[in-house]
Amino acid sequence: MNSPGADRARGRKWADLSAAERRVVAGAAVVQATLATTAWWDLAHRPADQVRGPKALWAAVIAVNFAGPLAYFGWGRLPRTSAERTFGSRVIHRRARHSE
Repeated sequence: MNSPGADRARGRKWADLSAAERRVVAGAAVVQATLATTAWWDLAHRPADQVRGPKALWAAVIAVNFAGPLAYFGWGRLPRTSAERTFGSRVIHRRARHSE
């Protein structure tokens, strides 16, 4: 048996929401989109050896609401060295490739 709150939430449409509820939903959507975009950008620019597990798997995980990007930022990335934090990983890796 469903609770009364579950029935009410399931049947509500955007037009049924108050202005305050619409702002909350829109704000949550902006936060979600920003988290996902930032996580995908970081994943695309981070070398595979600095990611725990396959990058393709993390790309799919990031698509899962708030949990995906937070999981990627919390567990998917390996810590950067102090040089990478100072100069950025792209500079470090480009220099390493040119010196070979």
